[in-house]
Amino acid sequence: MLQIEHLRKCFDGFAAVRDASLQVAPGEMVAVIGPNGAGKTTLFNLITGQLTPDSGRLFFKGENIAGLPAHRICRKGISRSFQVVNIFARMTVFENVQAARLSRLGKTRQLFAAACSMAVPQTMEILESVGLADKRDRIGGSLSHGDQKVLEMAIALGVDPDLLILDEPTAGMSPEETAVVLELMKRLNREMGLTILFCEHDMELVFSISQRIMVMQQGRSILEDTPPRVRCDARVQAAYLGGGDVC
Repeated sequence: MLQIEHLRKCFDGFAAVRDASLQVAPGEMVAVIGPNGAGKTTLFNLITGQLTPDSGRLFFKGENIAGLPAHRICRKGISRSFQVVNIFARMTVFENVQAARLSRLGKTRQLFAAACSMAVPQTMEILESVGLADKRDRIGGSLSHGDQKVLEMAIALGVDPDLLILDEPTAGMSPEETAVVLELMKRLNREMGLTILFCEHDMELVFSISQRIMVMQQGRSILEDTPPRVRCDARVQAAYLGGGDVC
């Protein structure tokens, strides 16, 4: 589904991503790990069109998407969440997800139609799938941090993605909130067949849910393998897992 070959992105001479390669097959749950500054978020910004790569190849479902604007990449089937929650804080939970559905259905330019009656069943189906149906009338900005992160995922689902990219989906969450998001990710992947690419600093979560892991260091992808092999790799143990024998 996603094929990345030797991507590179520099800012004023600094290579935030210098040689990143990755493959994601349909239906996979793939994690990207690495310390702060490794280039994970920059890589996600390159995939989703927030940034344009300086060099390298980027294919989605066999089509070259390198350099396309974000809205065109989204329409091709890639959606994402962000490190910092990105929702419409003054709109209701229902309206947040409904806006995504209307965008996907191409109804955002129907200026004289009543939006309140559009895409209602589809919006409610998404809210029910993520466990927010009972909060449909709450203002987005009034939700707990955990619920706002789930709402952001629901917005991303509103555009019917084939590939969902999650940038630190459990950042700042309590253990209880993390457990909710973990189960949601499992259901989206295993029950709904959604392909998920995510980065996360919670190593316990990464190794419990991922089918494959790509490790980044200083803008490079240094390893891509199954969780058991990544866990036992000496470079990963030294750099990210504390250096102990964890195999």
